[in-house]
Amino acid sequence: MKIKTLGLAALLLASSTTVLAEPFEVTDIRVEGLQRVSAASVFNAFPISARDRVDDRELAEAVRSLFATGLFDDIELARDGDVLVIQVVERPTISRLNISGNRRLSESDLRDGLRQAGLVEGQVLQISTLEEIQRELEGVYQAQGRYSARIETNVREIDQGRVQVDIEINEGAVAKIRQINIVGNRQFDDDQLRDVFELNDRPGRFFGWFSRDEYSREALAGDLERLRSFYLDRGYVNFAITSTQVSISPDKSQIFVTVNVDEGSQFRLGDIRFAGDLQISEREARELLQVERGQIFSRTDVTASTEALRSRLGAEGFAFARVDGVPEPGADGTVNLTFRVEPGQRAYVRRINFIGNTSTQDEVLRREMIQMEGAPASTESISQSRRRLERLGFFRQVEVETQPVAGEPDKLDVTYTVEEQPSGSISASVGFSQSAGVIYGLALAQNNFLGTGNRVNIGAQRSDTFTSLNFGFTDPYWTLDGISRGYNLFYRETDYEDSDISTYSTDAYGAGINFGYPVSELSRLNFGASVEDLTVKTYRDTASEIVRYVEDQGDNAQSLKLTASWTRNNLNRGIMPTDGNYQRLALETAAPGSDADYVKLRARAQQLFPLNEEQSWVLKFGTTLGYADSIGSDPYPFYENFFAGGLGSVRGFTANTLGERTTPREAGRDRTLGGNVLVEGSAELLFPLPFVEDHRSLQTGFFLDAGNTFLTSCYDVMPEDQPSRCTSGVDLGELRYSVGIGLSWLTPVGPLTFSIAEPLNDKSGDDTQFFQFSLGQTF
Repeated sequence: MKIKTLGLAALLLASSTTVLAEPFEVTDIRVEGLQRVSAASVFNAFPISARDRVDDRELAEAVRSLFATGLFDDIELARDGDVLVIQVVERPTISRLNISGNRRLSESDLRDGLRQAGLVEGQVLQISTLEEIQRELEGVYQAQGRYSARIETNVREIDQGRVQVDIEINEGAVAKIRQINIVGNRQFDDDQLRDVFELNDRPGRFFGWFSRDEYSREALAGDLERLRSFYLDRGYVNFAITSTQVSISPDKSQIFVTVNVDEGSQFRLGDIRFAGDLQISEREARELLQVERGQIFSRTDVTASTEALRSRLGAEGFAFARVDGVPEPGADGTVNLTFRVEPGQRAYVRRINFIGNTSTQDEVLRREMIQMEGAPASTESISQSRRRLERLGFFRQVEVETQPVAGEPDKLDVTYTVEEQPSGSISASVGFSQSAGVIYGLALAQNNFLGTGNRVNIGAQRSDTFTSLNFGFTDPYWTLDGISRGYNLFYRETDYEDSDISTYSTDAYGAGINFGYPVSELSRLNFGASVEDLTVKTYRDTASEIVRYVEDQGDNAQSLKLTASWTRNNLNRGIMPTDGNYQRLALETAAPGSDADYVKLRARAQQLFPLNEEQSWVLKFGTTLGYADSIGSDPYPFYENFFAGGLGSVRGFTANTLGERTTPREAGRDRTLGGNVLVEGSAELLFPLPFVEDHRSLQTGFFLDAGNTFLTSCYDVMPEDQPSRCTSGVDLGELRYSVGIGLSWLTPVGPLTFSIAEPLNDKSGDDTQFFQFSLGQTF
């Protein structure tokens, strides 16, 4: 807050005790009474010097000049022969400045404002300044609707020439709006127009804390502009607010607002014309317009049309184009609309700058640029480059600004300001089970390794019976034109005999390589190949289906896996998006000669619809579908099945537990093998948490999840075991549903996700979890 001094107290004039009737020549000047003020300060402000010839008028003017310094309470002039004597009484200095009672305005802001006004400890006290500050502070509080606010000042003398200034603030309460009256409206009733206002004179009884009934001038000004827009968007071109009266109750606690309006008549659009240098064809220009002849005039539609034209001209390099929609109301109830176009001079980008990338290398940002230095400045390319930076997932926020180059009207600089955020996750775990003993692990995933833009993931987990190691690396710009290359290595050794975690175990190792190719700005193809050697181990409690599969197919499988995928990413951000869509189609198959021949297809889609301009309220829909089958007569390998349940799937159900139940043997119990068909879907309403300003790092939402896995063909069981209870086929009636609330928070070590979910149709045998969390995964 700044406190601006509006004026000074009137200057006090002093007269000399000695009558200086005759003009005389000053031979010397002597100053008496100085204690803290230097003589130099006096002589600099006093316009008379030795050898000057002076009279009473000139001496009076000199006294006024000296009073204007604000350093003295009294000034007297005397004459000792031809020596001019200046006798002064200094004003006291402020030794202490105390402020109390302030809650809405911080003390540091108040002291900054007082300092700018000249009221600071160690400075000379000027009563006029103190009085002016008192009035201004009351004005600041009144602008907030605190009409009962009172500011009291007290000056106390500490010792000779030093005082203490106490500023006591009583902020008072914000005046409540008692009544809003709208006078002159005929086409719309009072309730319709009050709904336009953010200020409210009728807060709800049960949800009144969401109503805004505290008055402020700024809020009323905003509401009057919303009222004006309401009418202008409905064709009332000549609408006017003729007057506004705001009255306050005697106790200054209630406000009464009266708005007088003149609606005028409703207009429809007549002729739509273009004027100026359009630069594009008129046909293309008309296709960009959101207005047409005969429709009710709407200022919002006119503004959207001008923005569309300006954006189109910007894409042609006219970055400083001006487009104005000028309405011309007629007497026949129609408005002729003329779009005046001034494209200006075509601009070129001189330099592209990046600010804020303290960890990420400049090259990583520069390679995402569609707009090039030295090329015509295209607003579309500049904006598209910004979206590409946001989709990287490295930055919490990306802002872009264009600045004209001084002295070169056809050139501009583009500056991207980024705010970096964690682009990976790290997790450590320690656990214990009777069968596996102590379990500990470490995992690291980094999408911007050492600021290079490369993706690296490393994982290790170890227990008495389990070891898992994996390493992956991807260079998204292996070549300059955006071809990516990645490779991975993995090793998994398990021994879960008598484990309550799984009914079988596998030992596997392998390696893979993949390449990606950009098809378009939003789409890319990926191809990969990997080799894997996998051995299945069975135990006393292993499900009958698994034992039968191992007996028929063997316990070892060596495979060459080929993968291909197509991805289209039009989300506005890489992490916690709020707008756009995403699609991915992936195919995996075992090459001829592999021990297990199969094909696996997975499709995923996501769509987000912002519900407000700030994109803090968002509808989010997502689905994942999967289908897999064997090639030939052999059964599909159970260890390649899809699984459902848990975070990222159907929340409220334990991870990977949904699907047809297995047939237990001996001491075993029912479990699931997943399925070769996967159906999942979710609908979410993302909403902002109150009192949280940064919604880019915290996202909450209500969700409805659905999903399950299915087997198109049941696995055979061992002849000596009980008959299989498996039911083959896809039955959407078996989908599991859950509702709940989820929260995702971007922490320094990655996204931390929580969910509280309640299954809606769980059945006997389903494993449910009310609370679930994960570090490094977004919901």
